[in-house]
Amino acid sequence: MSQYQSDVAAVDALAQAYKDLSAEIGKVIVGQEDVVKAVIISLFSNGHSLLVGVPGLAKTLLVSTISEVLDLDFKRIQFTPDLMPSDIMGSEVLDEDRHFRFNRGPIFANIVLADEINRTPPKTQAALLEAMQERSVTVSGQRHLLPTPFFVLATQNPIEQEGTYPLPEAQLDRFMLNIPLTYPSYEHEVEVVKNTTSNREVNLRHILTSEQILEFQQVIRKIPVADNVLEYAVGLVAKTRPGTHRATKEANTYLSWGAGPRASQYLVLGAKCHAAIRGKYSPDIEDVQAIANMVLRHRIVRNFKAEAEGVSEENIVQALL
Repeated sequence: MSQYQSDVAAVDALAQAYKDLSAEIGKVIVGQEDVVKAVIISLFSNGHSLLVGVPGLAKTLLVSTISEVLDLDFKRIQFTPDLMPSDIMGSEVLDEDRHFRFNRGPIFANIVLADEINRTPPKTQAALLEAMQERSVTVSGQRHLLPTPFFVLATQNPIEQEGTYPLPEAQLDRFMLNIPLTYPSYEHEVEVVKNTTSNREVNLRHILTSEQILEFQQVIRKIPVADNVLEYAVGLVAKTRPGTHRATKEANTYLSWGAGPRASQYLVLGAKCHAAIRGKYSPDIEDVQAIANMVLRHRIVRNFKAEAEGVSEENIVQALL
């Protein structure tokens, strides 16, 4: 088999794996197809995600279901104002032989749910975000590698912002996608209530192993991108930067700061994965546009005029597109 045939077969396998994953997750998660797709894109692209939605929209259930279907180790951390970095990373303890032993924290898992990340002080947020970037933690001068694949899914509640510690823009930039969760439709909510108020049991199959996920992450990297698609992605990010020659009227009017180079990288990676799960062997401009909102919405900073006129990040991105 030639290298081209091998690469085509790998993309076909990834597309089939996505269909199987979606079907299996759909046994538990009703609706939310776009959210499931976005989380899987982030996972196959080796990125982290930020889920933004009000309480009760099954964010925890979604993540635990995905981890079970993927046969991955899953840990949930409830972020609170008194949470310390050692509560996440772990700490050294003195054992019976009077030797220090490293006691691993919940960060040592394949999928980590950081629930309500904006409820904890910046010092603890920074500890998690360092682990996300370096894929390792350092305790008492010793570096400890995190398991692979490693994927952080953080949640934020858009209401009740009193007493919270919003993530700075530099830290938000660590997340590949910002995924909004909305209320389910009436029909989906009826189905959810029916399923969760009975003794219905669901047995989930393991669809992928950690080794297969790592292989698919490499497949995404190998997918070729046409120059015009690459230039479109980079040009789209450049349009968000006010005061530059590529900035659009909307960017100059409503933004204080635009997105950085990491946005361009994630746009291209996300477009590759969006194309692959649909059985395409190379992304086009439509694939870039499909994920642009989730990549850019947390990387642009609105000014006072935008806030005063009620112009949201989504409005600005749609105008750029």
